[in-house]
Order: sequence, then C-alpha cells, then structure tokens
Amino acid sequence: MIQNGRARDPYEVARRRMVADQLVAGGIKDQRVLEAMLQVPRHEFVNPGMQNQAYEDRPLQIGMAQTISQPLMVAIMTEALELKGGEKILEIGTGSGYQAAILAELAKDIYTIERLDTLSIRARRVLHKLLYKNIHFRIGDGTLGWPEEAPFDCIVVTAGSPEIQKNFIDQLKDGGRLVIPVGGETVQELVVITKVGGSFRTRNVTGCGFVKRIGEYGWKCE
Repeated sequence: MIQNGRARDPYEVARRRMVADQLVAGGIKDQRVLEAMLQVPRHEFVNPGMQNQAYEDRPLQIGMAQTISQPLMVAIMTEALELKGGEKILEIGTGSGYQAAILAELAKDIYTIERLDTLSIRARRVLHKLLYKNIHFRIGDGTLGWPEEAPFDCIVVTAGSPEIQKNFIDQLKDGGRLVIPVGGETVQELVVITKVGGSFRTRNVTGCGFVKRIGEYGWKCE
C-alpha cells in the first residue's frame, strides 16, 4: 500500500492543486478520501504521452474507447461509499486501475472485474508496481458480479447502467451500499442504493456521463 512516506515526485504540486481546487472546492469533505486522492499518483494510470494532463479536471482516454474518470467524480463516488477501513469492496470496471487504487487506500480488500483483458493486465501491472497487495483481479463480464466472493460491504460501478441490477443488491451485505450511474447511453444519474433487510433505499447524488457498461445485464456490444 502507498504510504505517506513516498518520495516526492514531479507531480506532487499538481496533485495537491487537484485536491484543493477540484475536490475541496467541489464539496468533498471526507478527509480520508482527500488524503487518498493526494497519495495516489494519477499520472501512473494514464498513457505516457498524457501524464502532463493527469491532474486536469476532466476524464482522459485510456484506449479501447474507455476513460479514466474525472478526479472529482472518483472522489464523489468514493465518498458516497462512506468507508471506515475494514470493508470488502467489489468494483465493476477496473479500467485504468485508478479507482481501485483509491479504494485500496481506504478499505481492506478490493475485488475488481474488467471485461477487456488488455486493460485489466495493464492496470494490474501498474497496481503491482505501486505495491498494492489487497486488490484481486478478474477478467470477465462485470454485470454478473463476483457471486462466489459475496457478500460485499460495498459495490461501485464505474460504467453507465440502464437500470439498477438486482444481482448486485443480492451480492451486498445487509446495510451495504451500491454506487452506480443509472440512465441512458451517454448521460446518467449517480445513485447510491443502501440495502436494508429485504428492501433497499436510493439516493440520487449527481448527474454524470460514463461509458456504457457492456454485458449480459448491461448494454449489448454493437
């Protein structure tokens, strides 16, 4: 895991500016989330030619029609999970691996699924380079979840979904939270679902725009 004692790097000032000017200014209040975003080197998760853009207030292309999310959106989704430190989390959509790294700073174990093997392998290399030991990887259809590792304290979905999936709720512990963008193919609403006994309650957080979640229970490949 990345520790506070990491040697300084050329992007430290840019990372601090990102936290102050984008996250704090954008309403993020959870100090643990802010510290994680300060610690994780986002420039390691983008394509080499785009590292000087890594801390800008926008998503960036990472290849294969996928993106690394805007820093503020990563922080909003993470804060919505209300992490305390001992959680077991399922992430749907490994992508660059950046969200998994943030979660790994804040929780006990991260299980992350990516349908594109090239992205999963690339993310795994970066996360191993950064010495994360609490992230578990799977290549496959994320819309199925990871039932053999359920139940999870939290599930976070990093792609737009046409609906709230029952199988995700089924894979949550009682009291667990699902954070998922729900809506159309390009514009969604970020929703937090809390499982309460045999039912669940929802809370809308903000509008958002994620790439489509492809799979058996998501959008179909074109």
